[in-house]
Amino acid sequence: MTESSSARAGEHVPLTAPQLRAAADTFALLSTPTRLHLAWLLARHEYDVGTLAEQTGATVAAVSQHLAKLRIAGLVTSRREGRRQIYAVEDPHVLMLVAQIFDHIAPDGSLAPDPPTPRHPAKDTGPAE
Repeated sequence: MTESSSARAGEHVPLTAPQLRAAADTFALLSTPTRLHLAWLLARHEYDVGTLAEQTGATVAAVSQHLAKLRIAGLVTSRREGRRQIYAVEDPHVLMLVAQIFDHIAPDGSLAPDPPTPRHPAKDTGPAE
């Protein structure tokens, strides 16, 4: 049985088919380098389409199409500022997902070294004297 963590420590609830499909769809949406780059940029700052096109090296039209898909999926938000649409990633889950993947991948594309693993306090105690 597939399980996921719930809000209560130690309790596990089964994953549902809709959860698995939605998660797979989210990863599929972020599987293109341009969309992932956009998510990474927007997790750090708000930008308009023209600036995002410059940052990614894609055309304004292509960036616009990618942003529309990310916005429909709820991964990116937008707001009007004068004549411009300003985009951002505001969902804390998406922010964490984007940060985690780039903590996991080194700049050369290899897997980054694991951070030091904290030891459980119970394992740090030596033998009783």
